[in-house]
Amino acid sequence: MSHVLIVEDDFDIAAQVKLFFEASGFKTTHIADGALVIESVKTHSPDVVLLDIMLPNKNGVDCLREIRTFSHVPVVMLTAKAEEADRLKGLEVGADDYVCKPFSAAELVMRVKAILRRCMPVAAESTSVNQIEVDEHALTVNLFGKSLGLTKVEFEVFALLYKAPNRVFSRQQILDYIQPDNFDISDRVIDSHIKNIRKKIKQLDCCPKLVESVYGAGYRYNAQQLTD
Repeated sequence: MSHVLIVEDDFDIAAQVKLFFEASGFKTTHIADGALVIESVKTHSPDVVLLDIMLPNKNGVDCLREIRTFSHVPVVMLTAKAEEADRLKGLEVGADDYVCKPFSAAELVMRVKAILRRCMPVAAESTSVNQIEVDEHALTVNLFGKSLGLTKVEFEVFALLYKAPNRVFSRQQILDYIQPDNFDISDRVIDSHIKNIRKKIKQLDCCPKLVESVYGAGYRYNAQQLTD
């Protein structure tokens, strides 16, 4: 039974979401205070976190930023803010999806089920070529023995490029792969994920062009970087 942590200070919304998830066979835990989020994630080890942005004592974006220092648990942001800049802010710090209020609780359940399906690859495998190791079971990428510390979505983006060296993928192709039910998400979010991946590669002081931009076309995995 999958466990959903619902972080929402509107008790009417939380009750409706809780009802729909429990009717769909999920275990649920509800909290309404941002200050309790980190302890709850560590204590309950949920399979998914539904995280409101406007919370008392600590906002959702700050909570997510801290969660990503110790966990890759899928996080769906819930918010009344509909502007694209606000969506990007949450996605940049590691959110897996973003739902604007008012939303359909039934649709939210479907989104969470889709995320959980993507967390369970049909054929997990580990490949190691030229000092890089990509483990599809553990969702990890190691360069020269050091982990990049990618989030689940960042791993999916990297793995897609890695499996087809030197092939150029457009932003929309990458978005369709990582978010098949992308609804109203702009392909600009891919730029944010690529930026985060590059930042983590740069922190290892190697392969600055491993994920390469192709002007006007998209991104590719530059296999030559590890052989230069």
